Amino acid sequence: MAQFDVYKNPSKATSLAYPYILDIQNSLFSDMATRMVVPLADYSVMKKEELDGLTPKVSYKGKNLLVLVPQIASMNVKMLQNPIGSLAHLRDEIISAIDFAITGF
Repeated sequence: MAQFDVYKNPSKATSLAYPYILDIQNSLFSDMATRMVVPLADYSVMKKEELDGLTPKVSYKGKNLLVLVPQIASMNVKMLQNPIGSLAHLRDEIISAIDFAITGF
């Protein structure tokens, strides 16, 4: 498991609005049973959740998505199998949003 790996949302109940899950936990903590994650929301469904600096808008597999940092959670690693991609190239933008959520700056 690597930081910023993208996974399909394993929940059928929420996968329409949140098609993907983004692993944000540093790989130094890979022995833990859980990972810190944020949902990636379908922008066309969840655009009202967009907040400047807090929910970066990204493009992934032809979809516009929001990185919903305010919905940070932990997820059992058993639910995160077979990453389908990575947003590591957007590391600075994602870390900035997490920092903004914590510090307000």
